Amino acid sequence: MLAAYPWRRRSCCIAILAGMLLALQLCVLIGPAHGAETIVISDAWVPAIEQVGSNVALSMTIRNTSDIADALVRVRCPAANFAVKHTVDRGEGAPAMREISAIPIAAGGTTVLKPDAYHVMLLQIRQPLAAGDALNCSIVFQKAGTIETEVKVHGQP
Repeated sequence: MLAAYPWRRRSCCIAILAGMLLALQLCVLIGPAHGAETIVISDAWVPAIEQVGSNVALSMTIRNTSDIADALVRVRCPAANFAVKHTVDRGEGAPAMREISAIPIAAGGTTVLKPDAYHVMLLQIRQPLAAGDALNCSIVFQKAGTIETEVKVHGQP
């Protein structure tokens, strides 16, 4: 039917091109999606440990360059059977670790994960971790998605 009316075919093509141009303009105006490029992970490390089955704290610095807050929701590390997110409560008495569902990452801010604050515990280590070794972990964020990160093994402090 379009062949009988060549002006319809041309109108159809113009409409499609106009729609594609509008979509491209929206992408430029909105900017890039909130993704892994907005989260920068540095100084990821764990202490050396010889005992298989032990637990170890994963420390790192997370910088959010976006104006949108995010949250660390999961860590997958083949060197451990489980990973649990913790905060340290400093109520009455001695400080105590408390499991949390997510670690908040402020918009435009930096969050430092360390044993006496927010941190991730790698539970039931599957192998000895010697100083100088490195392992890869997947750090999963609510908005930025998964970021593969190299984790260094440091000697005991």
